[in-house]
Amino acid sequence: MNKFTDWLENVYDKIHKGGINKMVTIEDSAKAYEPQLTLNIADLDEVPINLELTEANKVDSEGKAYTYKFFVLNGKEYRVPNSVLEEIKTILELKPTVTKVNVTKAGSGLATKYSVKALN
Repeated sequence: MNKFTDWLENVYDKIHKGGINKMVTIEDSAKAYEPQLTLNIADLDEVPINLELTEANKVDSEGKAYTYKFFVLNGKEYRVPNSVLEEIKTILELKPTVTKVNVTKAGSGLATKYSVKALN
């Protein structure tokens, strides 16, 4: 066999054995597209405080690097601001048995303020 037939056989095998995904149109892909968004902890009614945090690095619109913490719940990322962690720390110092909190936010951007309440 020559190189072309070897290549063709390889492509055929990949297509028919699941190695290549079925082709779709740009239109179909655009309709199904859901952007990867990081939500905010305040978007939830209650948050178990035993969730595992991950740290990530990103670059803002001005090209400045920053680090943020988040957890994943039901396949979605939720950002946890440092001020929320500080409030949870204070709550735990007063009531070490707390397992869930509620976080609310007011304002936007750098003026955002968070309030944390123990739920149990």
